[in-house]
Amino acid sequence: MERHLAAILVADVVGYTRLSEMAEEETHCRLKALRAGVIDPLVRESGGRIVKNTGDGFIATFPDAAAATDCALALQREIDRAAAGDPEDARLAFRMGVNLAEVIVEDGDVFGDGVNVAARLQAYAEAGDVIVSEAVFSRASEAARARATDLGALALRNHARPVRVFALRSGSGSAWRVGECAPGAEARASIAVLPFRSSAPGRLTLADGFTDWIVRALSSLRDLFVISRGSTLAYRRRHADPAAIGRRLGVRYVMDGAVQQHGGTLRVCTELIECGTGAVVSADHYEGLIDQVFALQDAIALKLIRTIAPHVRERELQRALRKHPSSLTSYDLLLQALDQLYKMDPDSFARAGGLLQQAIALDPSYPPPFAYAAWWHVFRVGEMGSPDPDGDGRAAADRSRAAIERDGNDPLALAIYGHVQAYLLRDAGTARRFLDRAIEAGPSLAIAWTMSSAAHGFAGDGRLAVQHGEVGQRLAPSDPYTFWHEGLLAQAHYVAGAYDEAVAWGLSAVARNRSIRFTRRTLAASLAAAGRGAEAAEVAAELMRLQPGFRLGTYARRCPFAGPVLTAWIGHLRAAGLPD
Repeated sequence: MERHLAAILVADVVGYTRLSEMAEEETHCRLKALRAGVIDPLVRESGGRIVKNTGDGFIATFPDAAAATDCALALQREIDRAAAGDPEDARLAFRMGVNLAEVIVEDGDVFGDGVNVAARLQAYAEAGDVIVSEAVFSRASEAARARATDLGALALRNHARPVRVFALRSGSGSAWRVGECAPGAEARASIAVLPFRSSAPGRLTLADGFTDWIVRALSSLRDLFVISRGSTLAYRRRHADPAAIGRRLGVRYVMDGAVQQHGGTLRVCTELIECGTGAVVSADHYEGLIDQVFALQDAIALKLIRTIAPHVRERELQRALRKHPSSLTSYDLLLQALDQLYKMDPDSFARAGGLLQQAIALDPSYPPPFAYAAWWHVFRVGEMGSPDPDGDGRAAADRSRAAIERDGNDPLALAIYGHVQAYLLRDAGTARRFLDRAIEAGPSLAIAWTMSSAAHGFAGDGRLAVQHGEVGQRLAPSDPYTFWHEGLLAQAHYVAGAYDEAVAWGLSAVARNRSIRFTRRTLAASLAAAGRGAEAAEVAAELMRLQPGFRLGTYARRCPFAGPVLTAWIGHLRAAGLPD
């Protein structure tokens, strides 16, 4: 048995089963032609050897990592060029993964854990991209490294330890990425959708899916005021009076529901309750097969809308029912990722990133995993200590553009793309344009209002920053990210010169989550501006314990405030005692 170190390239055709079902012989012939005309010659020229034909892909080995990555990127470019004339729905595109490890060589084939890791990495890639392990990235050529985005540590199936990975953008597959009045100002129907219960604890994500889908549908209607899904998560396992919860959240209606599964059949029971009296407005049940879950969600959302907002026009109703995922497994992974993302600790955050990557790989046509992956990169820069802020900025823009390409009217994708422009890329005009579109598409989407508040604050418009921040906070009164909504509302008051208000919201934001750094910065600056120097110094000292390496000189270069606001902000942080 022979062993030696090798770079392993695993490649797989995206959607090969679908392509074969459409045109089996034509797909086989086009793949065969690609192998003979593009893949085999390029692998040989790069010093590699194809050791296995997997039917819908191949495995190749190379003597070193640089040759493998350069070859993979060249393959992606040439494959894209060769397929340019084919119809888009019949085009062959590859996912590729590269790992460096000691392999077992036997009978011309390769075996071992290193091969398995390369295969797992391939599954994370998008069409036209190459995913590589850290060992490969550290040995890759400068040209390949320049195309990299650090995805962090991802959990691979059947592997106890996460693997740090990088995405290399080949430059191909561009078709996959592209890039009223405030709620409560009028007497609109207001509602909170409580987390649906499940008769089987292991099916909680299925129940969560009903809650998530209904909230997303309702949030796009300007005739409704809809409390964020996150603000009702605290009631997931409580046996409390739904009407009392609704009164606490300040809404007129609550929807309560339960999901039961018997074999392949689902039964969903719902109640719509008027919070003032506790009266049940309607009680309904819906039945269907497990693969009809999205149709059941639509039916519940439509019945609810027609009950509490009967004047909503049919066109608006159809817009509310957004595009469904094509993979129930991908949707389940997305919901698991959101559950981890809400926890805001490093381990959960890393798991959320891996789950979002898996959701994208399983269903690359569904927008929300792309949008939430973009937000993951934003939080990584803002809170988790990104090892590559510029790369994360590019990845956030890329992911949110991809989400918009898949649904140009998705308010979540529009909002996150706008926030990336304001916070990471400093393009104020583009940011406001996309955030305005997000608010129009999702009038009850809390993060759209809060991100718009941040953009106006960065540009120095304190009045609009406060107005929009107040709406975001009202829509997410007890969200897991309420610290974020309140922190940005504190920032808005700071920009507006209302320092006492800024301090009050800053204190509330810090109390909700004491490990968040940006809220402490906001509070320190606001206290210094308000002339409360001793308190500002205490907050600054706490920030330095959280982030010992913080320096104003480095921070100022990335701080998104413009002009005079930036000068005042840095000055107040310096006055609080933060080091240059």
